[in-house]
Amino acid sequence: MALDDPLVRTRRWTRAEYDRLIGYGVFGEDERVELLDGLLVVREPQGSRHSAAVVALQQALAQAFGSGFHVRPQLPIALDDSSEPEPDAVVVQGAPWDYARSHPATPLLLVEIAETSLAIDRRYKGSLYARAGIADYWIVNLGESVLEVYRAPTPVARARFGWEYRSRERLARDASISPLAAPSALVAVAALLPPA
Repeated sequence: MALDDPLVRTRRWTRAEYDRLIGYGVFGEDERVELLDGLLVVREPQGSRHSAAVVALQQALAQAFGSGFHVRPQLPIALDDSSEPEPDAVVVQGAPWDYARSHPATPLLLVEIAETSLAIDRRYKGSLYARAGIADYWIVNLGESVLEVYRAPTPVARARFGWEYRSRERLARDASISPLAAPSALVAVAALLPPA
């Protein structure tokens, strides 16, 4: 039987239930799972290029946004009642201790780094992030050495979660971009990619 077989019963988890499982120590520290639309999804292991890209991304975004904001690398966000993903980076307002009691829910910018996860980041996570109203979603596409920029979330019936981004742009290494929440800042795409 396949999971999409109507005879197979599955159970969706809420974010509150997922957080309780974490609190009870159900998942080991080395288990890489995240909650996406009620499903526990195993995150892909990171290679050295992906890890280097996370650090480069964090540095570039910290410089672009400056004080009053901080970059949270690979940490949970409270996206909605059934999703607690751990994007490669989000930018939020305030200081780190502002989120000691709960994960941030409304990041100003959300970024995924894709090597083998590009299809999931585009269609699955992209639709989920659009549904949550994330206005500025980027994918650092390591395989094609481009930055994909997704903006203007809009309802679309055929999309995975009923939402997708109306504005999609692919930026080459020599381009720069301003985050929506920091319009006077410029982020060089080359700073987010491995050297050519």
